Amino acid sequence: MEREYGPGGWVGVGVPQANPTVEAEMRRLLPPDAELLTSRLVSRAPTSVERLIDYFDGLDRTLDSYDVLRPDVYGFACTGSSYLVGAEREAEIVAEAEARLGCPFVTAAQAILDAMAALAVERVALLAPYPADIVEAGVAFWRAAGLSVVQIMTIDLGSQDTRRIYGLRSADALAALDGGVSDEAEALLMSGTGMPTLAALAPAADRIGRPVLSSNYCLAWALRRALGEDAGLWSADGPGLLRAAP
Repeated sequence: MEREYGPGGWVGVGVPQANPTVEAEMRRLLPPDAELLTSRLVSRAPTSVERLIDYFDGLDRTLDSYDVLRPDVYGFACTGSSYLVGAEREAEIVAEAEARLGCPFVTAAQAILDAMAALAVERVALLAPYPADIVEAGVAFWRAAGLSVVQIMTIDLGSQDTRRIYGLRSADALAALDGGVSDEAEALLMSGTGMPTLAALAPAADRIGRPVLSSNYCLAWALRRALGEDAGLWSADGPGLLRAAP
């Protein structure tokens, strides 16, 4: 049956419950003929670490919210969850979700790894606006996957609550680079789907002369590929996906 809306694809995305950034950036990164169909990742846990783990543990409830709707691809837009459960458990969850939905299920963390592989990047500088325990989990995740994290930059949220990230702006990501990016790094990764980054990608790349990627940017690239598009990732002129100013 021909669709009234979204002939280019129905893109399901799981968004952390209070995150206002993912949908805004996905609308600017996905093809104009694709339709964004979001579901909220929900947890009542009192701490950020528990909430992030709950987003995976409660994934069945999240997917239940679609009822009989079946997207063509689904993106899990929370890198912190993958960091905390680890790659082995993440792979099990992905396999279970794909069997349930009948479509590709892409995590932001796996999208980042695929993007780094596509660019032949092995050494990265990491900008992570998280509390120390989640930063450490992220570094361990990337190193276990074979990436060398040669520099770690953080943004002080003034709290252990990761929901403070939602008050950041792209300018905060750029300001975090004022101390310089290591010459050893082949690319810069701005981790975290809640931190706005689209307006920072090209200026940051101009500043350091190397690719700059973010969680949402890589996830959108991977989702477009899952829809069958030969999506560009990066070029000498900067980001290859952006089709509209943020």
